[in-house]
Amino acid sequence: MNTTQLVKTFQQLNVNELYDLLRLRSEVFVVEQNCVFLDQDNKDQQSYHLLVFADAELAGYCRLVPAGLSYPEVSIGRVITSPAFRGKGFGRKVMELAIQNCREIFGPVDIRIGAQTYAQEFYASLGFVPEGDVYDEDGIEHIEMVIKP
Repeated sequence: MNTTQLVKTFQQLNVNELYDLLRLRSEVFVVEQNCVFLDQDNKDQQSYHLLVFADAELAGYCRLVPAGLSYPEVSIGRVITSPAFRGKGFGRKVMELAIQNCREIFGPVDIRIGAQTYAQEFYASLGFVPEGDVYDEDGIEHIEMVIKP
């Protein structure tokens, strides 16, 4: 399986890339997780978008959010693996690429995430440390986690 990655600003995304990433986010965050929320939160326009393709099909995605937009720190959000590619290591690949690209774009800074609690061990395996209390976001338990440079 041939994998490739793209990192683009919102303005650099072509219409097909934008459609594919928004469709995948809706498929998982709205339909699969049965979570009614407004996914388009006006942060996409200021963020970088990491798209990971497997044989030209979108297998994973996340957005790299500048400091001050979601948290005081740089953050990684909307982390997602396509259902068709789960169990093949794409979640880890997306996060490793996200961390690497954050370092390249924003420098050696702290990176904060709002992790769904069921995935806390996964994020800890990448170096993220929990901070604060568990909180509810759209009916799903989350916890903030931080990785240092």
